[in-house]
Amino acid sequence: MSIKFKNSETKILAGLPLMMLCLLLLSACSTTQKVAINQTDLNCAFLGSECSMLTPGGKDEAGLRYINSTANWTQYNKVLIDPVTFWAGSSSTVSPSNQQMLADYFFQQLKAQLGEKFEIVSQAGPGVIKLDLAIVDASSSTPLLRSISMLVPQARVLSSLKYLATGTYPFVGGAQGEVKATDSVSGEILALAVDKRIGGGAFSNAFQWKWGDAENVVNEWINMITTRLSALTSGTAPQ
Repeated sequence: MSIKFKNSETKILAGLPLMMLCLLLLSACSTTQKVAINQTDLNCAFLGSECSMLTPGGKDEAGLRYINSTANWTQYNKVLIDPVTFWAGSSSTVSPSNQQMLADYFFQQLKAQLGEKFEIVSQAGPGVIKLDLAIVDASSSTPLLRSISMLVPQARVLSSLKYLATGTYPFVGGAQGEVKATDSVSGEILALAVDKRIGGGAFSNAFQWKWGDAENVVNEWINMITTRLSALTSGTAPQ
């Protein structure tokens, strides 16, 4: 038995393969996109003069990075995470309450993910890597320290940024993460990194809530830190 379609129905059916192709192409895009960093114009509000040690990273690395090739990485199996800080100037469009929540989210999610690979400790000691991290609102002309993560009771179960107050996170203008890893006893610098990202073009991002890009970018930084530290301390990563 043959089925006949009206002209309008035929046009709709004919357009379906193209629509599906478009959706597949969109879904192939990443949830975040790394922004190229010009080292000569870089304002390292958090790392300061230590930025001079950085060199361009590879495809799956931070935009700029430094790895201490003489360090005995395999001796480390514990991590001490200092409170995450948020650096922003007076021109920042991120409210103080949202700065606080972003710093808290970064700290808690990093602690949870690193805890699957390392023992998380609260004091310095042998075999302990100390991590210092910052979110920098690079769209501000002169970023200054504004917020620091604090484990306040209402933030202890923060598993997403859906509880943020009103405001817009200026990833379009540029936001970056800065990380420093040191030996917790000697203070020797083990690694440095600066990475700048914006939300990607994934189809899954199209209908998400307004802080989705912020959450995706922070999650990407956490994945990069965890993966890299795990590879270095296990001796499986080229330096």
